[in-house]
Amino acid sequence: MAVSWTEREVPSLVGRRALVTGANSGIGFAAARTLGSAGARVVLACRNGRRGTDAVDRIRRGNPAADVSSIVLDLGSLRGVRAVAESWEGGLDLLVNNAGVMAPPRRELTAEGFELQFGVNHLGHFALTGLLLPALLRTSSPRVVTVSSLAHHRGTAAVVEGNAGPYSAQQAYGNAKLANLLFAFELQRQCERRGLPLVSTAAHPGVAATGLVTDRQGMGGNPIVRMFAPGFLRLFTASATAGARAVLHAATVAAPGSYTGPQRFGETRGPIGPARISPVAEDQELARRMWQLSEDLTGVRYPWPA
Repeated sequence: MAVSWTEREVPSLVGRRALVTGANSGIGFAAARTLGSAGARVVLACRNGRRGTDAVDRIRRGNPAADVSSIVLDLGSLRGVRAVAESWEGGLDLLVNNAGVMAPPRRELTAEGFELQFGVNHLGHFALTGLLLPALLRTSSPRVVTVSSLAHHRGTAAVVEGNAGPYSAQQAYGNAKLANLLFAFELQRQCERRGLPLVSTAAHPGVAATGLVTDRQGMGGNPIVRMFAPGFLRLFTASATAGARAVLHAATVAAPGSYTGPQRFGETRGPIGPARISPVAEDQELARRMWQLSEDLTGVRYPWPA
């Protein structure tokens, strides 16, 4: 059921610390800006250092009191992910796993040789969350939000193959976003079994006017897409601010293990509420297999407290 909740209803986050990946533009930037306005200390994790700095400056111009900073994080390098996690000091109240790559026209690989969408969208965030788990559990009510997509409905049980085999840009993207959702749900179950206070939620923005489509690492690798997509997105899709509402709801007030998204026009836009989940995303055995595979591929074993 749709609710009228908007970013204006984000509760006070004074004293809380947040890390948002892919925060230099689009959904991540809109979410980071709102979290900062609510009083959180926000770290923008961005692949490009200059763009991260520019994003911080843009937030501060609109809100000089905002406590925001940026770090360089390339989710396509597990060594880089580990370096960021090892340099983190203190606790972490909120981790928003938002960054992503969408449908590069040709197969691209991460630094470790994984298909780029699977490696960045899922494995990078899986590793980052696990490596930051001690920081999260230092706080009283930690929360992890993982951003999935309507495209997860295209994903299949073959997700456990890590997008190996013949390359299909859209299928690989669907599998990667399915992996995000399997991870978010399994993280919640793992925490519940251990009686831990960490809450895991998921969200999708619908279809929003962001740089994800025109990013040269993704569909923007096609010059025709880069030329025509911006105008199309502005005319026919929701704004990044509207798209971020589901993510902000998941980051602040959504129930543990929930999945939030827009409710109208095939969940592409409109007021937010419970998003539809594909049957394969609810497959707990598949989620456990994905978890084991992710540990094996990344070398990251979650340091659960005894």
